Amino acid sequence: MTIKNTGAQPIELLGWKLKDTVDKSQEFIFPAGTLSSGAEVRVYTDQIHPETGGYSFNRGSAIWSNCEPDTAGLYDPAGTLVSTLSYSPAPGC
Repeated sequence: MTIKNTGAQPIELLGWKLKDTVDKSQEFIFPAGTLSSGAEVRVYTDQIHPETGGYSFNRGSAIWSNCEPDTAGLYDPAGTLVSTLSYSPAPGC
């Protein structure tokens, strides 16, 4: 999942969260770091890519694209939902 700062100011990532808005079983909490205006980072399921931020859920199975529809939520450090992205079930389910 890619997160982009569309604002004019840098954002401190510490405490921001990505989680499944339905069952809330999947959660990634960002460590300290800054996301500059216009910059992007990516959070992977089970890989680490330093060139895109180096963030990972460290989970061996699909989180967002499985046999159930999912909605990923991005929450600020205060717990306010600021953005969502929904995923359809994977083909063949």
